Amino acid sequence: MQARLLAQLRDEGPLSKAQLADALQVSRTTIGAEVARLGELGLAVEAGPAASRGGRRSTLVDLSPDIRFAGISIGATGLSVGVTDGRLTTLAMHRRQSDIRQGPEVVLADALEVLREVMAEAGVTRLSGAGVGVPGPVDFHRGVSVSPPIMPGWDGYPVRDAVSRDLGCPVVLDNDVNVLAVGEQHAGVARAARDFLFVKIGTGIGCGIVVDGELYRGVDGCAGDIGHIRVDDFGPSCACGNTGCLEAFAGGAALARDATAAARAGRSGALAALLEEKGELTAADVGLAVGQGDPVAVQLIRDSGHRVGQVLASLVSFFNPGMIVIGGGVTALGHALLAEIRGVTYRRSLPLATGSLPIVLSELGDEGGVIGAARMVSGAIYSSDSSRSA
Repeated sequence: MQARLLAQLRDEGPLSKAQLADALQVSRTTIGAEVARLGELGLAVEAGPAASRGGRRSTLVDLSPDIRFAGISIGATGLSVGVTDGRLTTLAMHRRQSDIRQGPEVVLADALEVLREVMAEAGVTRLSGAGVGVPGPVDFHRGVSVSPPIMPGWDGYPVRDAVSRDLGCPVVLDNDVNVLAVGEQHAGVARAARDFLFVKIGTGIGCGIVVDGELYRGVDGCAGDIGHIRVDDFGPSCACGNTGCLEAFAGGAALARDATAAARAGRSGALAALLEEKGELTAADVGLAVGQGDPVAVQLIRDSGHRVGQVLASLVSFFNPGMIVIGGGVTALGHALLAEIRGVTYRRSLPLATGSLPIVLSELGDEGGVIGAARMVSGAIYSSDSSRSA
């Protein structure tokens, strides 16, 4: 009951006890008792009289103004860290470049350093909880990374417990794509969608799955690992050890690899100039070359979008989602990539499944991971406090 009440306040704003009783289908007496217990826990406060609905005026209830959550979203090449209030409004956020291959001690130390900077900026001295997302498979219940292909040194590392010890508050750990999907559900274009897919195209490729409003992780937490679906038996080697994976064709690292090969072979003047200037190419450089009208760069993006669209078409026919949201760093390439993904997905899927299926770009950017991580820990905190006080 308390978890549902807190979630209602988080998602809807201040509500009267009468409104809460109606929404949760319980009596006002029950609501009054639950609000009193939540007040003792420091999670909710009475915020004055509500507008009259006739008869005795009800009392407004709101989340405690002291609730603060941290969201730490770690990617392969950078991390975003922010602090939110209890309603998950971002109070401050910083982004820093970071290399996941440096290992958990270095990367987590960087993340916690940025978090302390953010907390100081927002005037926050105490956290109610923190959520962490990392770019690889996670055992959600144990709070550890499990055999992550692009994260040497992270396998079995107790990320959740290490961060919790440092911050002195509860922590949840999940895959970065799941975190982004939850952020999109809370504050992005998927707010009204009950069943949707969030596809992250960054250094790697993954998919967050939301079914009837709930994140679906699968039995072992591996649901949505679409980057390692094989799309060609004789394709390039993938970080996971297999060949021909979607990620090996269409991820950010794959785009950078193919762009570098094109530049060195003299097939693209624009990419060759960028390579000479920078020393190495990224997926973002492919986008720069597209902006210059370079046909090789345009074809690289079309090939990437085509491969992603092939896999999404299968997912659409299987899952029949209400929406697909595309996010991640490679989406900075914009509508050229999106147009190819849409075209292939619509052509190859069942007409009934795509007749009213929007495929859209996320608009949250780096903030999506911060909000999603904070949302995850808010659910855990509200539920655990509820059960502990029951």
